[in-house]
Amino acid sequence: MKTIKQNINNEIIIKNSRFICYIYKLNDNNIDEYLEEIKTIHPKATHYCYGYIYDQVKHSSDDNEPTGTAGMPILNVLEKEELNHILVIVVRYFGGIKLGAGGLIRAYTKSVTETLKEAEIIELEEGYKIELIYDYNDQNDINYLLQNSIKIKEEYLEKIKLIVLVNKDTYNNLSKYNPKIIEETYIEKRY
Repeated sequence: MKTIKQNINNEIIIKNSRFICYIYKLNDNNIDEYLEEIKTIHPKATHYCYGYIYDQVKHSSDDNEPTGTAGMPILNVLEKEELNHILVIVVRYFGGIKLGAGGLIRAYTKSVTETLKEAEIIELEEGYKIELIYDYNDQNDINYLLQNSIKIKEEYLEKIKLIVLVNKDTYNNLSKYNPKIIEETYIEKRY
C-alpha cells in the first residue's frame, strides 16, 4: 500500500480557470474537516471537487460540475497510482471559458497528476500503536528492537514508558515485554 509522505498542493491554470489541488495523507477518516478547511481558505471558489481512498472505502464528488467530470477523474488517478489513505481536493475558480466534459476531465486529471509529481510516495505496512512500560536495565534491548520504529511519546520515571508505532514483526519481537496495543494502524515502511 502506498501514500504520500506529507501533504502537498499545487496550482495550474487552464483557459483562465484556476485549479488548486490539495493532497492530504489520511491518518483517520477526517475528510469533512479538510473540506471545511479548504472552503474557509477559498470561500469564493466555484467548485470543491474531491476523491479519496481510505482502506477499502472510495468516494468522489463532482460538486456541481457535470456528472463524472471531476470526482471520478480524481479517483481514477489515485487508483492508477495505487494510493491509499489519501484525499485529493481540487478547488476550481471558473475563468469564464467553458471547458466541456472532456476538457474538465483532462483538467482535473492534470491537476492531480501534476501535484503528485511533486509528492514523495511512501509504502505503508500494517502495524500497531503500542504502549511499552519497562525497566531501565532493558533499555538497550528495547532500543535495538525499536530502531526502525517511530517513537511518539517517552516518559522516564520509575520505569520507562513509550508510545510507539511498530510493524507486526517488531511487535512480535517485543512480546516478552508485554506491549499493549492502543490501536491497529498503518505505518511508514522503513528499510
